[in-house]
Amino acid sequence: MAHRVPDLAALELLLAVARHGSLGRAARELGVTQPAASSRIRSMERQLGVALVDRSPRGSRLTDAGALVTDWARRIVEAAEAFDAGAQALRDRRDSRLRVAASMTIAEYLLPGWLIALRQERPGTAVSLLAGNSAAVAERLLRGEADLGFVEGLAVPEGLDGAVIGHDRLVVVAAPGHAWARRRSPLSPEKLAATPLVLRERGSGTRQVLDSALADHGGLAEPLLELASTTAVKAAAVSGAGPAVLSELAVTEELASRRLVRIPLEAVRLRRDLRAVWPHGHRPTGPARDLLSLTRSGG
Repeated sequence: MAHRVPDLAALELLLAVARHGSLGRAARELGVTQPAASSRIRSMERQLGVALVDRSPRGSRLTDAGALVTDWARRIVEAAEAFDAGAQALRDRRDSRLRVAASMTIAEYLLPGWLIALRQERPGTAVSLLAGNSAAVAERLLRGEADLGFVEGLAVPEGLDGAVIGHDRLVVVAAPGHAWARRRSPLSPEKLAATPLVLRERGSGTRQVLDSALADHGGLAEPLLELASTTAVKAAAVSGAGPAVLSELAVTEELASRRLVRIPLEAVRLRRDLRAVWPHGHRPTGPARDLLSLTRSGG
């Protein structure tokens, strides 16, 4: 049917000719040249197989067939305008909210800056944030409970697509009074693995990276404490409960103030990727796309 029905631009031109009684004025209204308008009318007449406009020095007049086609065209254009208005309403509804799910380190130390920048670009968008470990972020995206997610870890979770937006490093830290704070040589990976630590829970990006890094060095000992947030792990380490492994982002202030001491570690790679993630095949749109862009631009 599409090849037998004129496109909307041609139908809008015909309606403009009917309003003005002049092909030239119709062309000016629609921002096209008169030769282009004439060519469009002729093409439409060939497509329909009937003459639509009589041209004369006094102006342009619709033929009887042209008047009938104009009536039909008006209904099509009105339906297209209603369709466009409905689509815009859907976009407005989509753009009025953004649901973000983020793993704890990103939620606490990176997202606030990104969301402030997003509010400057989209002041009318209401943002809700769901914070949890990387596994919980993936589950929320797969259940349709979030529009965009952020995780730390070794790979994109199953069922999701993603893009690397930055990098982070895990560091071993302890309170100044801990014996490790007085070490003169780097800690061996075997010693780290064998020591009960204050750790994040399984499913967190931090735990995934640490488990993988120490798998060839005896694996992690039973945790001294297993806590569900970066803040809780950090507080326990500061209190002297035991050494911990945390994101470098999370302990900047504590290291600077000497509330925690960084313990050198030999021959273990604790670098990890920070990723934005979304359901497979559904690339972010609207405010989710804008937020993703901000994370890459350093906004």
